[in-house]
Amino acid sequence: MRLDREFIDDRRPSLTDIEGILVGHFTLNDRPTGCTVVTSMVSFTAGVDVRGGAPGTRETDLLRTENSVARINAVFLSGGSAFGLDVGAGVMQWLEEKGLGCRVGEVRVPIVCGAILFDLNLGDSRIRPDAQAGYEAARAAGPDPVAEGSIGAGAGCTVGKMFGPVRATRGGLGSWAWQRADGLRVGALAAVNCVGDVWDPVRGVIIAGATTSDGKGFIDSMAQLRGGFRPEIPEFGNTVAAVVATNANLDKAGCTKVAQMSHDALARCIYPTHTPADGDAVFAIATGRHSIGCNSVEIGVIGALAADVLATAIVRGCQAAAT
Repeated sequence: MRLDREFIDDRRPSLTDIEGILVGHFTLNDRPTGCTVVTSMVSFTAGVDVRGGAPGTRETDLLRTENSVARINAVFLSGGSAFGLDVGAGVMQWLEEKGLGCRVGEVRVPIVCGAILFDLNLGDSRIRPDAQAGYEAARAAGPDPVAEGSIGAGAGCTVGKMFGPVRATRGGLGSWAWQRADGLRVGALAAVNCVGDVWDPVRGVIIAGATTSDGKGFIDSMAQLRGGFRPEIPEFGNTVAAVVATNANLDKAGCTKVAQMSHDALARCIYPTHTPADGDAVFAIATGRHSIGCNSVEIGVIGALAADVLATAIVRGCQAAAT
């Protein structure tokens, strides 16, 4: 998915093309598993949309438009299932040491949201990201193009699990970005760990998913479902967790709408998606450094572009993953 896109420099497009956004990974190669942190030295607006049937999240209620907290300091994605929610504590510690957070009297409270994915069935399940992993990922966060593949939250990802783990292939973490001539920027990052197969929507081919018995091709899970196959999908064990970002000046309602529209990327690339066994969640963040505001036309444009770059990030994450 490479369209004609303009960038300020020649570096590979990624989420960190959004001014001020920093991304860091921490990978536990012994299993493998890991976490990825998206943060900034300045707080940002955020929204979220969760559509999978088996989500695991942290601090998503405060992103509801009727709730008081207007800005947050970081979003993390982590392997380790519910154990991976401990990552948030380490991210908070790092932010507190940097003097970042919501001021409450004399105290600054870092606001950290996040989502986890289930990767405990790959390797030793006793190895999972914890608070120290979150601290190290936050400490490693920087403005360089996001490292992709089997790294951070993408380290333990697998896709195409309708026919059991033996037929599954590796997923991974991918990132992409786009810039409009007037300076509007939209970027995305995704950890791809879904039940369904992953398709490249431009070429119309499966790039990762359930394999044939000889491992040389793909079964095409949707074709099997149409033919009457009844899968035995584990109730838990999957998820696409993603972050989309823009430099536009959006409020929480605008970010939430962008997060909602961004799920179109999953529908374009993953068959099936948003199943009861997936915990799919997309966070949308806005730095407010561009003058574009919150009118409905621009929010719709940003949401459409976010879905576009997120689809590319999903494809790239699987293409870059370890075999």
